[in-house]
Amino acid sequence: MNQNGFRNLQLNWSGLRFWLTLLLIIWVLSSIGLGWLVQFSFIVLGFLLIAPIVAFAVFRWWLKRNLVVDRCPVCGYESAGINGTQLRCPSCSEPLKIENKKFHRLTPPGTVDVEAIDVTVKQLEDS
Repeated sequence: MNQNGFRNLQLNWSGLRFWLTLLLIIWVLSSIGLGWLVQFSFIVLGFLLIAPIVAFAVFRWWLKRNLVVDRCPVCGYESAGINGTQLRCPSCSEPLKIENKKFHRLTPPGTVDVEAIDVTVKQLEDS
């Protein structure tokens, strides 16, 4: 037999320290009562499952109320935007402001918008 066998036998106490700490924590929690811990974990788990569903429903409701699809007053290109914001028309790059679910041109103060009307000229022949 190996006479140095007893000296080479080493115990790993670090693993035992973990299990003793875990046992102490369980003992303290069981002396207080674990019912509150179980209930709290179920409440947190339920919140984590329900919160994304509720957030998605609220986002869809908000988007339905604030998303505006209208035509550009300058070029007539149809685009979408959020009510109360500013954007540029993707077609003509005209700055637009969305108010009251309509697109309006964003013009400097004092600018007057006019519409040109095509007037055809007929010549009357002198008879």
